[in-house]
Amino acid sequence: MQRGPRTIGEIAMSVITISRGSFSGGKTLAECLAAKLGYRCIDRDVIVERAAASGVSQEELRDALEKPPGFLERFGHKRYKYLVLVQAALADEVRTGRVIYHGLAGHLLLGGGRHILRVRIIAPMGYRVRMVCESLHYSEKQAVAYIENMDDQRRRWTSWLYGVDWGDPSLYDVVLNLEHMTIDTACHIVSAAAQRRCFEFTPQCQRALEDLALASKVRASLAIAPPTEGLELEVTAADGVVAIRGKLAIPEQLGDVEQIAKAVPGVTALNLDQLAPPVQV
Repeated sequence: MQRGPRTIGEIAMSVITISRGSFSGGKTLAECLAAKLGYRCIDRDVIVERAAASGVSQEELRDALEKPPGFLERFGHKRYKYLVLVQAALADEVRTGRVIYHGLAGHLLLGGGRHILRVRIIAPMGYRVRMVCESLHYSEKQAVAYIENMDDQRRRWTSWLYGVDWGDPSLYDVVLNLEHMTIDTACHIVSAAAQRRCFEFTPQCQRALEDLALASKVRASLAIAPPTEGLELEVTAADGVVAIRGKLAIPEQLGDVEQIAKAVPGVTALNLDQLAPPVQV
């Protein structure tokens, strides 16, 4: 017989991501869940601050997370670098579980898996307009324009980077509509879901997050090191063994990649077989 929800003391150390439009109640829901479950609650600003510790601009990092394709194209290779740094910061922040992240594309940056409870919260336009007017002191017309602009930017951002529709319900495990429920009710539903065995934080789930954190850290190290900062590489990890794929600009970068990756704590072995040499002309 399948067991029902567990008590708070038995809750698995899952990771909850909350996707939401501007002023849709995502922050309030995250704070309610953190208090109910005893999880840490982090937002985009925490991740940006950690990522900026590598010596990049917090303002540009935020732009890389929010601005639409036309704007990001002006960043060129910087866009790749900034997203790599943000993913590394987020993966490291959540790798031990018991955390709620409310911010753009957390469910995409962290990938899938039973240890990630992917929540989307939506709210009627009237609710959102009222929140914007109260928080930013906008007129109703200004609030509507602000919300529509922010939603459009997020939709275009996720479509351009990940090829998915930000609002597609299949990207989430739970979709909640605040039209006929309160934040407290939404909080109860998500906390109950987090306690189900289908989202149990097993040792395998722990390893998956540790692998993601290590791979992201290696990728970030390569993105900021002068000898390799111009490369755009794919990195995966499995129990300390790191595989790196991509194209080199010059032959000498093979040694640079090896040296930089090996210096990252936790790397026990490297697989560089899929690093392509530069094209000879």
